[in-house]
Amino acid sequence: MYDIIILGGGAAGMTAAIYSARYNLKPILISENLGGLIIDAHKVENYPGLNKLSGMELMSKFEEHVRYFNVEIKEQSVIDIKKTKDGFLATTNKAEKIGGKAIIFALGTQKRKLNIKDEEKFSRKGISYCYTCDAPFYKGMNVAVVGGGDSACAAARLLSEYCPKVYIIAKEGLGGEPYNISSVRSKKNIEILEHVVVSKIDGSKMVESVTLSNGKRLDVRALFVEIGSIPSTELVKGVKVGLDETGYIKVNDKMQTNIDGIFAAGDVTTGSGGLRQVITAAAEGAIAANSAFNYLRIKRENPKI
Repeated sequence: MYDIIILGGGAAGMTAAIYSARYNLKPILISENLGGLIIDAHKVENYPGLNKLSGMELMSKFEEHVRYFNVEIKEQSVIDIKKTKDGFLATTNKAEKIGGKAIIFALGTQKRKLNIKDEEKFSRKGISYCYTCDAPFYKGMNVAVVGGGDSACAAARLLSEYCPKVYIIAKEGLGGEPYNISSVRSKKNIEILEHVVVSKIDGSKMVESVTLSNGKRLDVRALFVEIGSIPSTELVKGVKVGLDETGYIKVNDKMQTNIDGIFAAGDVTTGSGGLRQVITAAAEGAIAANSAFNYLRIKRENPKI
């Protein structure tokens, strides 16, 4: 029986593991893909104290720190969670049963993808799912943003500060807040292409151009995909953890959910004002671990509660 089962190996989950170990708890971290979404970032320049390293390099440092504290890591996925009289029981995709007194959900989100040919081939080679991470690296180059909502507008505005030409490829036209739409339309170096989609991506080693469904070819060096994210919350529905209307786990300022003993951290939550960055995920992971520690301490001192 572990003190804490940590689900997710991104910044939130690994920070929670570090803090749990420092509290002299017995945590286990379960993640099929260590690192989280940030590993797709070509460069990260906004994590304090560490500049100009890739997302993969940054998360390798997180992992190294976790292993320094000898936290047990299982590179598996959890397919089922059940409440038990002693806490919780997690079943992995390899049929392992893992018991824990508390759980920290830190499974993050999954970026919606274009699902077209060569998307994976050019991932991290011109195709980006994180404009705040990668925008500065395309300074002086023409780029395109796929999407028509607020996140696509935000991406285009930021990119327009670095790039001479920014295309917005909006399948359903521009949506979102009126302010965001008007601010994008007012930018002279942003061109909005509505009611079209990307049908083809071309390039040798990096993205060099994209072709649209109307046959138009755009010479761009990057394609920023901003068509939404999907919170990884399917697993928590079985234990009736509360979600907001968009599917994110509802937490308070202590990263507590509506279920005793279940905490959540990182991009999967409603915390941090919706700013889903490595630094906020790490902060939430630390808070969740602290809250879990206090929960277990109170349970130990008052076993009848």
